[in-house]
Amino acid sequence: MNAVHRMHSRDPRTNPVDGTPVWAPVKSLWFTAMATVAIVGGWRTFAWDAATVACLLTVVTLCLGHSVGFHRLLIHRSFECPRWLEYCLIYLGVLVGMGGPRRIVYLHDIRDWSQRQPECHAFFIHKSPIWLDWFWQMHCRLKLRHPPDYRPDEPITGPLFYRLLDKTWMLQQLPLAMVLFWLGGWPWVVWGVCVRVTLSLTGHWLVGYIAHNAGPQTWIVEGAAVQGHNVRGLGLITMGEAWHNNHHAYPDSARLGLHRGQNDPGWWAISLMQRLGLARNVQLPTNLPPRPGLRRVPTNQQLTSPTDS
Repeated sequence: MNAVHRMHSRDPRTNPVDGTPVWAPVKSLWFTAMATVAIVGGWRTFAWDAATVACLLTVVTLCLGHSVGFHRLLIHRSFECPRWLEYCLIYLGVLVGMGGPRRIVYLHDIRDWSQRQPECHAFFIHKSPIWLDWFWQMHCRLKLRHPPDYRPDEPITGPLFYRLLDKTWMLQQLPLAMVLFWLGGWPWVVWGVCVRVTLSLTGHWLVGYIAHNAGPQTWIVEGAAVQGHNVRGLGLITMGEAWHNNHHAYPDSARLGLHRGQNDPGWWAISLMQRLGLARNVQLPTNLPPRPGLRRVPTNQQLTSPTDS
């Protein structure tokens, strides 16, 4: 139940409880710089075409890059695709502005590992006051006294392309910024990079906060310190990531919106790739092994067929 295959206990003292939030300078300064330019420059450079470009780029990078590329493919390996397509998806994920492949996988795995234990630090529970959780998540990291050993696997550490992205993930905004400047000048740069990154990072935190505090639950994972919730009404704008109770129940499923009416754009993209012959070995609740500790909460909702979209 509590296994995360890239996280390994170092000794009996290894635990996700004993730790202290500390300032993370790179993370904090990166967000502060983006937010400052977005707030100061956003209203001065506002134009409908710039806002439209920012919206379209946000949808593409969050859906294909973060949700499909980073979360469902690189982290959970819920489907397979050609290497060239994987690289394209991961590059779009880097443009979201959260980090390179190794960093993103670590941030996900340390949180997942902690939440699956009987207890974990408040940093990972999202039960603190919203202003404190915002400060922790946007400007700090948790320094555990007895952390697990992070051992990323070869698909993450092996490719030269991923190692390059790990070292240059912030700089990858520059090629995009140059293209945007050529096409639309400074308004497109400010909105297409700074406003987009600020909204993406803030939205990612806010959805995570809500999805661990409010919303219906179909499943409970017994023995886990943190349970997920499904956040109704946010399926579309979160690319399906708002169905967090479903994800806690079936973390390796390529489909997050499991019930009728649970919109999941990330799954729509994977389903399209599958029909085009670009995605294979797609994992769904119906072909995953039983999850130890998973208990269904009484509900009238029914799982849809894996072939439904």
